[in-house]
Amino acid sequence: MYKSVLGLLLVLIVSLGNVKPQLTAKEIIKKSEEKLRGGNKAFTEMKINIIRPTWNREILLKTWAQGTDYSMILITAPKRDKGQTFLKNKKQVWSFIPKFNRITKLPPAAMSQSWMGTDLSNDDLVRESNKVEEFVYNLKKDTTINGFPCYHVELIPNEGTDIIWGKIELYIDKVDFITLRNEMYDEDDVLVNVLKGSEIKMMSGIKIATKLEMIPADKPGSKTIMTILKLNTKVDLDLNFFSKQNMKRVN
Repeated sequence: MYKSVLGLLLVLIVSLGNVKPQLTAKEIIKKSEEKLRGGNKAFTEMKINIIRPTWNREILLKTWAQGTDYSMILITAPKRDKGQTFLKNKKQVWSFIPKFNRITKLPPAAMSQSWMGTDLSNDDLVRESNKVEEFVYNLKKDTTINGFPCYHVELIPNEGTDIIWGKIELYIDKVDFITLRNEMYDEDDVLVNVLKGSEIKMMSGIKIATKLEMIPADKPGSKTIMTILKLNTKVDLDLNFFSKQNMKRVN
């Protein structure tokens, strides 16, 4: 009897030693954002398909990013949009249209407008909110998305922030911290957009969702599909790259 009790106690102690500490919602969000950025510096080639009930349109682009404060986006196709460039430098955003040879600063009112006719806003494309600082976060019951066990994290905007959403529900893969589903609700708790991540692949040494679908809840048959074609997290960039002067040169 003594030996059996001692053996059971030893098994219990070993089991407790192997239990991993539960991550907080803050730690989960941080890991997810780090995976989304693909590192502090990144170059990406991407294809965007705009799907509508009666027509489709494709856009090709290149992006360069350093952290969350600096990014450059260059449209490479179709021909009529080729050369258009968008720059984010901290809190300021500019656009360059070759046809007019003019660089224009986007006013705050323009940030909520559709970007290039997609289901993304200018704000979605160039702004990466620091969710950990701008939201109150709540860890909800775990769930499964497309066969992947996921954390479910609810984010409520802090008062005084310029977040337009009433809340955001994130579903994050428990192994690789890839966001597989992002639900955005308005202040009346009505679902506005769903962002789905799929086609998980290894690119530039990290595992990411290479297909992202933005689906507006109130527009049946409409969505925007973003496909990552190339990712380089070892690109050599400095802050001089993210300048208004370079918006013309990067073409």
